[in-house]
Amino acid sequence: TCAMAANRVVDRLIDARNPRTAGRHLPRGLLAARELKALAVAGAALMLVSAAMLNPLCLALSPLALVFLVGYSYTKRFTWASHWILGFTDGIAAAGGFIAVRGEFEAPALVLWFALTVWIAGFDLIYACQDVEVDRAQGLHSFPARFSIPAALWLARLNHALTAAALALLGVLTAMGPVYWVGWLVVVGLLIYEHSLVSARDLS
Repeated sequence: TCAMAANRVVDRLIDARNPRTAGRHLPRGLLAARELKALAVAGAALMLVSAAMLNPLCLALSPLALVFLVGYSYTKRFTWASHWILGFTDGIAAAGGFIAVRGEFEAPALVLWFALTVWIAGFDLIYACQDVEVDRAQGLHSFPARFSIPAALWLARLNHALTAAALALLGVLTAMGPVYWVGWLVVVGLLIYEHSLVSARDLS
């Protein structure tokens, strides 16, 4: 909630100039920036309280997580690596859930974090292909705007192959049973299907 509210506030002027996002609540004036800022602060406070109720390590790491949750919205203004920073930021939730239960860092938490990083980056690369012309016009640094849509789609496929590999490694590290591997096959199938739906021609 903190991240999404902050993102809408940070990007409100960019969203207003993008036909795809101009209908969002802030550009249309249906919500005020101060309302979203208050929601972001409330979300951050709730996160800190919740982390404190879990264990000391969660509480100690939560301010760092908040830096990424708010800060990632600014990254597309100066780097095309913003897709992986978003993935890394979302991956904090997976690693954080692991730490909440175990109370410590372990190898599976890092593998899960990596899996989320490349999964999110992969579909964000596809998502960003919709806004190539707008990003170029506004001086934003998405990977598709910098390197082309075909390059972004190829890299998205690579990221999702890494996702499948990381989830397989996670299954081995944690000695998961047959149900996990059935789920893994479903995930791989869905990723393949996802990529069958998009093409450089359709997104150009």
